[in-house]
Amino acid sequence: MSVLRIADVDPQGLIPAYLKLRKQIFVDHLGWNIPHDTVFEAEQYDRPESVYIVVHDGPYVLAGARLLNTTSTDPSGQFSYMIRDAYLRRLPGLPQEICDSEPSVDAKTWELTRLVTFPGIQLSERILRATNAFLATVGAEQCLFLGPPAFMRMASRMGYTIRKLGAVQHNRDGSFLAFSTNILAPSAKTETQ
Repeated sequence: MSVLRIADVDPQGLIPAYLKLRKQIFVDHLGWNIPHDTVFEAEQYDRPESVYIVVHDGPYVLAGARLLNTTSTDPSGQFSYMIRDAYLRRLPGLPQEICDSEPSVDAKTWELTRLVTFPGIQLSERILRATNAFLATVGAEQCLFLGPPAFMRMASRMGYTIRKLGAVQHNRDGSFLAFSTNILAPSAKTETQ
């Protein structure tokens, strides 16, 4: 498991491998209409300050997710973070109704998006535990998620306090919602029994 930023030395090429896995799953397999090139899926939220939680076996990425502090903005100042930008109608294809009220901008709040796992491998709990461990070290108090309802139920089973930010949304790719969780103390057990 590695925690990386684009500016980090990455001799194994884990960030490019993670972006490649995202393209293989989200674009090639699921057919999402999102920014990509022939090898990688990356967009305005992949910034130098983005943090990547990556599960790997040597240079092979098996799963990963992207974290972004909610105070972050892109160089143009046009985009902040995905859930907020959807609410502010900056992202065609993601409904404003994803949140009942405007999402916060707070240094102690981070957003997790682009969670992806290699087909047939279930590593979401491991990603969530590593995310919590990292966020606890930087003084975060909550994490926002955009994902399927099953991910929210898993977080609840793991002991997180869940708060839905809006109603479950549906599109051709399935159901998804925005929700938040608290950050568990580093010594707290986050694994399911």
